Amino acid sequence: MPRTTVITGASDGIGAAAAKMLAYPGDTLVLVGRSSSKTKAIADELDADYFLADFTELAQVRALAAALAEKYPRIDVLANNAGGIMGPREVTVDGHEKTFQVNHLAPFLLTTLLIEQLVAARATVINTSSGAHKAMSRFDIDDLDAEKHYGANAAYGNAKLANILFTKELHRRYGDHGVNAAAFHPGVVGSNFSAESTGMLRHVYGSMARQFMLSPAQGADTLVWLATTQPGEDWAPGEYYVRRKPARSSRQAKDRALALQLWEHSTAMVAGT
Repeated sequence: MPRTTVITGASDGIGAAAAKMLAYPGDTLVLVGRSSSKTKAIADELDADYFLADFTELAQVRALAAALAEKYPRIDVLANNAGGIMGPREVTVDGHEKTFQVNHLAPFLLTTLLIEQLVAARATVINTSSGAHKAMSRFDIDDLDAEKHYGANAAYGNAKLANILFTKELHRRYGDHGVNAAAFHPGVVGSNFSAESTGMLRHVYGSMARQFMLSPAQGADTLVWLATTQPGEDWAPGEYYVRRKPARSSRQAKDRALALQLWEHSTAMVAGT
């Protein structure tokens, strides 16, 4: 049966690589990106549908969800891949710290707004996280917008931890309805995800280091594997994966109460936007 696959952050890096690997004849491939020229170029190459959305504005995420829901009554795979590490603390038009909004609040909102389409297809939801959640996170459920303490690396680590907690709570709430969620770490990939950062990671991911990093296609491998294999048989929903295998996550990432708190806080943070 033909499938509909939606990939955010699909104009570059592992999102674009995953799109190229998931462009199966007969399926509907839907790309979401911020750059009009880049997203259109990939979509034209793959004969895919595409939409533009800037995740620093939650109104654009809502408009995106409405457009997707109208055009696709069933969404079989939703890959929440858009994200990145930022520089000095910025507040979005919605009043939230930019790193947390782009990496967590926006995909949280998009997924929950599309839940009817995802349930209808017994869909797979894939959230791109990072091993940085273990080394960099300084997670404080009462300071999600980093008003008290901010550092670019910590903000990124916090958002990537949120991706895993969201995955677990999404599975708890909707697993019985057929929605299968997984988070994964793509590895250290040579891409432009740190382009807005002014900190250490921008230099680590600079051109001089890229020769030692994974290619975008290598980084996309686990995403593609999750999207094309059978949840419950080939992999366990609600878990965190690295190189196609269940991986060790941080203690906080396994905290069910924290996952519930994050869901409730996130719901309140996106309300009315």
